[in-house]
Amino acid sequence: MRSLSAALAALAVVLSASGSCAAPVETFVEAPGPLGALKGTLLTPQGVASPPVVLIIPGSGPTDRDGDNILGVKGATYRRLAEALAARGVATARIDKRGTFASGAAIADPNHVTIAGYAADAHAWAESLKRTTGARCVWLLGHSEGALVAMAATRNPTDICGVVLVAGPGRRLSVVLRQQLKANPANAPLLDQALGAVDKLEAGQHVDVTGMNPALIPLFRPAVQDFLIDVFTYDPAALVKAYAGPVLVMQGTTDLQVSLEDAARLVGARPGVAFVKLEGVNHVLKAAPADRAANFATYADPSLPLAEGVADPIAAFVKSN
Repeated sequence: MRSLSAALAALAVVLSASGSCAAPVETFVEAPGPLGALKGTLLTPQGVASPPVVLIIPGSGPTDRDGDNILGVKGATYRRLAEALAARGVATARIDKRGTFASGAAIADPNHVTIAGYAADAHAWAESLKRTTGARCVWLLGHSEGALVAMAATRNPTDICGVVLVAGPGRRLSVVLRQQLKANPANAPLLDQALGAVDKLEAGQHVDVTGMNPALIPLFRPAVQDFLIDVFTYDPAALVKAYAGPVLVMQGTTDLQVSLEDAARLVGARPGVAFVKLEGVNHVLKAAPADRAANFATYADPSLPLAEGVADPIAAFVKSN
């Protein structure tokens, strides 16, 4: 494998020589789900023979194929990333998770999901995209919780070219959640109750929410507790260690949800893991300060572009492998 820096240099030459590109082709695509079809959008660059194909796996919660969700995130991170990669000769599929949005028919209850189920869907997408595009294999790009799904899918490396882990946790999500809860001073009155709930779920026990502070109910409501119990069992770094294929880790320095400590744990899991530090980039891949209020304000600003330096390393990595 060429070094990532050499691949980036080569990509810069190609982009400089190519000038403006024809608009990419957008196609609505499907893959089989448990009860109904999974649905997404394939964006293919024009004039590129056999481009690499990247499956963008969304982060946690009700996040759609564009990277937006009903909780106020509307920066279109995944759509902007797909467009940037198409301009660099890389095809992408961005998807609605089982049970949500256009993939709502794939499962009866979107809360009855597991990481293994999402990983199975990633393989279903890989098979479908191979048939649609003629690609030999498909790259998995997981963002946030999607990075954990991508790594869980590598337990069966069939059809997977490699993985790109963007703002992905390197520690168990129970550990990350405790850190996030402690990091917000406003949580001080709720902290004992919240941390006690995390401890019980980590031990595989359900939490009685009777009498729980209403501010904590969205996080620990009974409908999501089975998923939390499941996701807390996964160690992302252990999954990286067990996977022999190409891995790129990318982490922003102003990400308030996932830290450089997480990236270091992923990169240190085994030799050969590539790493790109994104200076001044937050969790939704926008240029943002470390100030908490200003940082989170970018989540709801659809006018903000993708931060510079995000797309180039991804394109270089998938092309160099």
